[in-house]
Amino acid sequence: MIFGRGRFSAAVEDFEAAVRAQDADAAERAFAQLTRGFGKATDAQLQAAGPRLAALLGEVPPGPRAVVAVLTGACVERGADPLACAPGVFAGALDAFEQAAVFCERWAAAGRGELPDHEGEGLEEADFERIGFEPVMAWQALPQFEMACVAMLNSPRVRRELPGRDGLRAAVARVAELSDEPFKCLAYALAVLDDEPLIALDRATGAGFALRISGIGDNFQLHTLLADALIGRGLVAGEAPSAEAVASCRDQAGMVPTTGSFNLVGADGEWIWNEGNPADIPTVDGVRLVVLDPSPYGRSWPAGRFFPGMTGELVYERALAPQEAAALLAQVTEPAR
Repeated sequence: MIFGRGRFSAAVEDFEAAVRAQDADAAERAFAQLTRGFGKATDAQLQAAGPRLAALLGEVPPGPRAVVAVLTGACVERGADPLACAPGVFAGALDAFEQAAVFCERWAAAGRGELPDHEGEGLEEADFERIGFEPVMAWQALPQFEMACVAMLNSPRVRRELPGRDGLRAAVARVAELSDEPFKCLAYALAVLDDEPLIALDRATGAGFALRISGIGDNFQLHTLLADALIGRGLVAGEAPSAEAVASCRDQAGMVPTTGSFNLVGADGEWIWNEGNPADIPTVDGVRLVVLDPSPYGRSWPAGRFFPGMTGELVYERALAPQEAAALLAQVTEPAR
């Protein structure tokens, strides 16, 4: 029988009922229908399904749980309410990372050597007994939960309005420490700043500028938008990025070649690497502060968004009074030579 569009909503209802009834056979059948019919579902059906699937995650068995989280993320990408979906997805991800930390610790204690990949390569049947079923399944589920969480965090409403990210951030950091696997996409998404004040000081002229950033995934993106805001306005000397490069760092798809405009240095005198993210920038008097120095060598990279689904914003607010800029610059450590 052809799985028609009208059947997707029925599959969601069947899956929901089977999971709540703890009917494993019915849940397996409904799950197969759910995944098979997802691609044919309308936007309206997915928008209705997202919150229902998210609310069900805590009751879904470990095997299909991460897939349901990914389906929930896909529903959000098609218009489902991210604020309604994120709590369930984050709770599932927190549990997965906490269980994955147990997996890493038990794996090391058992002397099993290098960790297996998330597809199961390197696992043995005996590992489910010696380490535990849930920790093993959690380890395998981490890439899916990372994907689902990033889909939630693409929403500025989730980042600004939903509390509780610190616990998940700590759990991700713990697994990263135990596994030497950074889970960079999720770690960076959890660190994204919104409506965050930023001070930029031009060391050559002593001029200072107040800006505000939101939704910027890494410092490559920040560098390009900062160069546009300051060099593009003629406030700082240098070569401004192209309009296309700037647009790709804000909300346009794709990547556009660009070149570095300056060197970013923190108040502690350490370079602010483009590979990092704005949350790494040290603060002075509670505000993140960057010093602009001439670039010591030529740099180029493809400009764009670290998170293609996240809109990046850098708003120029004002020039600092000379006395204000000088006072801040006096607190800045000279970079090491």
